[in-house]
Amino acid sequence: MENTIKIFIYIHAFFGGVGLITGIGSIVVKKGNLNHKRLGKWFSWSMIISSAISLVVARMPNHINTFLFLIGIFTIYMVLAGNRALTFKSVKKTEANLIDKLVSGTMAISALLMIGFGVNGLLHSQSQSILFLFFGLFGIFLPYGDYKLFTKTLKNRKLWLINHLSRMLGALIASITAFLVAGMKYDNLLAWMIPTVLGTVYIIYWIKKVKGKIKPRTAQ
Repeated sequence: MENTIKIFIYIHAFFGGVGLITGIGSIVVKKGNLNHKRLGKWFSWSMIISSAISLVVARMPNHINTFLFLIGIFTIYMVLAGNRALTFKSVKKTEANLIDKLVSGTMAISALLMIGFGVNGLLHSQSQSILFLFFGLFGIFLPYGDYKLFTKTLKNRKLWLINHLSRMLGALIASITAFLVAGMKYDNLLAWMIPTVLGTVYIIYWIKKVKGKIKPRTAQ
C-alpha cells in the first residue's frame, strides 16, 4: 500500500510541476493569443490531475489529512471556476447553469468546513487551526464573486474576465505554495500564507487594470 501511495505522490508532484511551469508561462505570454490558450489548457489539466490525486492520498491510511484534502478541493475549484468564467464571455449565456452552481456551491461548503475546523482547532489547541481559518475565510468570498458573475453578467460584461483572471491566478498561487511547502520543505505558516497574500495583491492589480480598460455595457 505504501509503495502505491508513493507512486501517487510522485505523479501528483510531476503534474504539479507541469502546472507551475505552464502557469507561469501563461502569465508571461500575451493574454488571449494561441500560446496563452495552449498553456492555459496544460495548466488547467495538470492542476486538476495533481489536485485530484492529492484528494486520494489525503484519505489513504497513515496519510489522512483533512486540511490538504480541502485545499485540493479549493485548487480544483479555482481551475474549474476560472474556466467556467470563460463561458460567460458570450452574450448568449445569460445565466448560470447547473455545473456553474455545483462548482461554486462545492467551494462554499468547503470554505465553511475549513472555518468550522479552524474554530474547533482553536478551542482545542489543535495544529493547522490558523491555516483552516485563513483559507476558509478567504475562500468564503469566492462564491460571492461567482454569484455576482451569475446575476450581473448582462449588466457588467467585464465580470467574466475578472473572475477568469482571479481564479486562474489563485490556482497558480496554490501551485507556488505547494512548491514552497512540499518541494522546498518550508512547511510553516509563512510559506502557506505569504504566497496567498502577495498573490492577492497581484490579483487586485489586474482587476483594477481590467476595470480601467473595459467599460460596463448595458444589455439591450
